[in-house]
Amino acid sequence: MSNTSSSRLLSLDVLRGITIAGMITVNNPGSWGHIFAPLRHAFWDGLTPTDLVFPFFMFCMGVAMYISYRKYDFQLTAKTAWHAIYRGALIVLIGWALGWFGHFLRHICAGDPFVYSIWTDWYPHFRILGVFPRLGIVSACAALLMLIFKPKRLPYVIAALLVIYCVIISVTHSFELNPENILSRVDLAVLGDNHMYHKDGLPFDPEGLLSTIPSIAHCLIGACVGMLLYCKDGLRGTYVKGEEPDNWTRINRIFIFSSIILIAGFLLDYAYPINKSMWSASFALVTCGLAGLVLALLTWIIDINGHKRWCVFFECFGVNPLFIFCLSAILVTVMGVIKFDVAGTTYSVWGAWYKLCMQPLLGYNWGSLICALSLVMVMWLIAYPLYKKKIYIKI
Repeated sequence: MSNTSSSRLLSLDVLRGITIAGMITVNNPGSWGHIFAPLRHAFWDGLTPTDLVFPFFMFCMGVAMYISYRKYDFQLTAKTAWHAIYRGALIVLIGWALGWFGHFLRHICAGDPFVYSIWTDWYPHFRILGVFPRLGIVSACAALLMLIFKPKRLPYVIAALLVIYCVIISVTHSFELNPENILSRVDLAVLGDNHMYHKDGLPFDPEGLLSTIPSIAHCLIGACVGMLLYCKDGLRGTYVKGEEPDNWTRINRIFIFSSIILIAGFLLDYAYPINKSMWSASFALVTCGLAGLVLALLTWIIDINGHKRWCVFFECFGVNPLFIFCLSAILVTVMGVIKFDVAGTTYSVWGAWYKLCMQPLLGYNWGSLICALSLVMVMWLIAYPLYKKKIYIKI
């Protein structure tokens, strides 16, 4: 049993690994028409287990951000500002590159001219925002705010961001999915219809511009948990190397803090419903509260009681999270465009794996789920050697 402080919590890597495995699973079913209910996103208001995956990762990103900037003493310098902006821009560009790669492969495999495939058809219709652009923008903005205001002022910054967002939603009465929703109107004005996600036939981007405001607050809540993990005086203190709290103190702090924001989120739900598509303030608080409680539980299981053997699987994903997630997207894209004929029917490699193998053997829903889990296993076979050789590909 270990009750000592550690500069690196294994539980954080495991939580991050669980979220990456979850993201790969929910993003790559064998068939989008056959998915178990818990693996679907809530259409509008409400929350499903799938709705927790992305916000859990953003929470972990905030915790890791605090840990990363400790070595710079949270000073805003040309070096730290450039680091924040460069990393954010890199993540955005990776997201765009993944979108382009899919378009390019589909057109090349269809026999279209190279120049047409490489640019002409992609640019007029590509989605500017999305998961990776949101991660990049939030990463850069949250890091800069933490450096400007310093960690101990982050609770005030978080409160200000959430209040501003709630006021915007209230004043414009933007609680429903309709053409008058302010989030949709801003995205239409800035991005244009062709560069947005469409929800139920309406141009509405769940990773839109205005909803980035509470997402930044979401990430900063993770940074506050980082303070609770590493500052002797918690949210009121300044990090001092060698004076980190022990793991029991960490658990108590995270449990209390997470319980408070979880309850606050559920209470706020009465006025501002929990809604992932809008990334409502209640959604940010509830999901961060749940993520914090899971982190506290993992800290108790792993870092205090020493039960570590089971978590190697997830730790492999957690030490190279974005690289593994990118690679999974590339692999599925390639398997989706490589096609062949079987008994007069054309299948992609991914489609054949589901329709010819998994679905006849396991049925529609289970076959679809096992397809997704098989991809998780393939990615683990890549992640494990990197983990064993201590190769960390930072993005």
